[in-house]
Amino acid sequence: MTKIIALDGYTLNPGDLNWKGLESISSFSVFPRTKRNEIIERGKLADILIVNKLVLDRQILKHLPRLKYICVSATGYNNVDLDFCREKNIPVSNVSGYSTPAVAQHVFALLFGLTNQVERYNQEVHLGIWSKQNDFAYWHEPINEVHGMVMGIYGFGKIGKAVANVALAFGMKVIVNRKNPNKETFDGIEYVELDELFSQSDVLSLHAPLTEENKGIISLLNLAKMKPTSYLINTARGGLINESALRNALENKRIAGAALDVLSSEPPPPDHVLMNLENCIITPHQAWASLGARKRLLTEVVKNVEGFLQGELRNII
Repeated sequence: MTKIIALDGYTLNPGDLNWKGLESISSFSVFPRTKRNEIIERGKLADILIVNKLVLDRQILKHLPRLKYICVSATGYNNVDLDFCREKNIPVSNVSGYSTPAVAQHVFALLFGLTNQVERYNQEVHLGIWSKQNDFAYWHEPINEVHGMVMGIYGFGKIGKAVANVALAFGMKVIVNRKNPNKETFDGIEYVELDELFSQSDVLSLHAPLTEENKGIISLLNLAKMKPTSYLINTARGGLINESALRNALENKRIAGAALDVLSSEPPPPDHVLMNLENCIITPHQAWASLGARKRLLTEVVKNVEGFLQGELRNII
């Protein structure tokens, strides 16, 4: 019987979903988490491995002789040595598009965290600060409307497009920088060069995959091009940002604020360079993780595995 093993299943299903779809296919085992030194022992009997962020490099894969197929329970697949898999004719698939609504929602949750400061004012109300005021309405910093702001989007895949649609619905002007601006037209948006994206955006939202070309693209030089009233939002990859440069920009009010769901090191050390800044919101890489998104992800993982077993490969990388 084909043996299917999920090595790091916790983030996909911490207990609020079920594994019945995979259990009904064949012999299935799941480990919530697996350390690197446990991969070979746990995976050596697997015909199919399901992994999220666990690294399957050549040094690991060469010790898994039974392995016939890898299903990445995520969109990103840089944790799998694709060259080795091609050499050994091991198909690798991923799942894309499942988190688009969730991430687009989180982008605006972060943006409103910066503009409306809902969490901060809620805390102040419960601390009794509103109760001590002389007026019925209380705020101590300007509340900025997003209507009329310029939303700049770096990277224009499915999530970038979803964010653009929401931005347009809020009455924002949308400008986009993407690798291939001639790929397609999109009503209501304007393609711009990178320098224009930095200089014109009131809100700059990052949605590009991390490559050697764009690593650290949020640099001192590019941050200096931004408006002092602008906001930076990152729900893509932490490596897009030079984090020391961003701290410098935030401390010196070069930009008004940043809201990040991803960092270069996850989970971050307690002394991470972006910790403890008033104008920097950080959430723990959760934009993708809504219940609906994880349901869609698990459904697609099941379909990918079923397809492989039926000789109909899906979402092959």
